[in-house]
Amino acid sequence: MAIRSVAFRLGAGAVALAVMPGLGSATALAATAAPSPGATASGFNRAGDVLIADQFNNRVVEVDRHHHVVWQFGNGSSIAGPHSIVGPNDAERVGQNTLIAGTGTPPGADPSCANPAGCADNRVILVNRAGRIIWQYGQAGVTGSGPDQLNTPVQATALPGGDVLITDQVNERVIEVTPGLKIVWQYGTTGVTGSGPDQLNNPNSAQLLANGHVLIADENNNRVIEVTREHQIVWRYGSPTGTQLNGAAFASRLPNGDTLITDSNNNRIVQVTEDKKVDFSFVTSSRTGSVAAPLPTRAVRLANGDTLISDQFNDQVIQIRPDGSIAFAQGRINTDGDDVNQLNAPYDAKVIGDYTGLTWPGDFRSGRGTG
Repeated sequence: MAIRSVAFRLGAGAVALAVMPGLGSATALAATAAPSPGATASGFNRAGDVLIADQFNNRVVEVDRHHHVVWQFGNGSSIAGPHSIVGPNDAERVGQNTLIAGTGTPPGADPSCANPAGCADNRVILVNRAGRIIWQYGQAGVTGSGPDQLNTPVQATALPGGDVLITDQVNERVIEVTPGLKIVWQYGTTGVTGSGPDQLNNPNSAQLLANGHVLIADENNNRVIEVTREHQIVWRYGSPTGTQLNGAAFASRLPNGDTLITDSNNNRIVQVTEDKKVDFSFVTSSRTGSVAAPLPTRAVRLANGDTLISDQFNDQVIQIRPDGSIAFAQGRINTDGDDVNQLNAPYDAKVIGDYTGLTWPGDFRSGRGTG
């Protein structure tokens, strides 16, 4: 987790998640919800729009290719509540709904946070188009490791069948949670920091692979590991004592078997083959106007071969072509704010309707592939 002085993951298809009591079905809510007050004629949930976790603006926004905000969740408050999300690090569109990880903000990172100890959120929430929370794991502002408790959840992925994979960072674990809020699988020993068997150090993302394994960006161990359901490591890149990575903020397995890694403290995106050879890299700090240490947090590969990068402290989301040229940028480089075409430390971005390599590309309810 990268922070400004200390700063601090999906897809299309409906998912059968439980809903909060009295709210009705997620499908019905999505179908009848009124448009977001900030929506424009460009529409909502349109293929090609970009969904962004705008971390220190305490919001998630969907923007079109003309930089218009067409949907937003989060009223900017640094207090977790029914209409707010504090320090979101991750967002994905699930059908017409949006799954969001409310990470919270550490001391000094968010100017709107009056608490000298930082502002906690500690929820993973599913919200409908109208901005109503229809499912939740974790309790607003409560930090813990007990039932229905989280400590700095940085990423969440909707799984086939309806479970949710949550990277519970400070609890040093990745957990799979059912719609009924039960933990049915875990990697990492709760509250134990380490690099030994079944141990993690500040995990920052997890992806379910097609073979059933889980790919984990084990950030402060400077490694990416692929683990089986029986907790065996079957592939790794980097190590706590090596120099291949420095701050493994995100990883996803690409269709060709390569692994795309956000090597945050080295300010670069790197793609490695199964036999651990680098066949692509992009350094974000070398861009004109960049801060010295932008600490990029997420990179996902798009279907057309471009790469979408959340260049955190450059306050931009950029889409780069294979040759490194920029095809699209949201936000102004090194200019934080919440005005038109401005962001504040965006942590995650995904293109709606585009398979990003973040999880198995199937229909979440039926288990069928989407193409």
